[in-house]
Amino acid sequence: MKLFIDTWGWLELRDKRGARHQDVKRHYVDFQHQGGLAYTSDYVLDETITHLFNRLHFKAAEESVETLQQAISSGFLRLEWITEARFEQALKLRRKFDDKPRISFTDLTSMVVMSELGIIDVLTEDNHFAQVGLGFNKVP
Repeated sequence: MKLFIDTWGWLELRDKRGARHQDVKRHYVDFQHQGGLAYTSDYVLDETITHLFNRLHFKAAEESVETLQQAISSGFLRLEWITEARFEQALKLRRKFDDKPRISFTDLTSMVVMSELGIIDVLTEDNHFAQVGLGFNKVP
């Protein structure tokens, strides 16, 4: 089992005030207990860390970053780097989806990684993942 975690997923997981915090937390914990592997990218973590420090108190944001680092160290979370080749593939998607100008470039890089690694489930509220016709499923 593979799950890609988008910025929204990380923020909702860590911010107890989030509208879907409990659903996301339950899904994340269940996924972990079932032995699944979670994936994210350096671009997603860039966005996530920026937003965590904007939304949460410093100590809570710092703890959230430490939790992410522990998940990577433990092997539960695989950090995928956006290489030059992946960046170029995301640019191709940007051009392909000219009818969807609001898709962020970070989301496009995530879609490249997901396609490459055969990941269909993404922890997000972002409808773009479902709208692009690449077979992605939003969870929870």
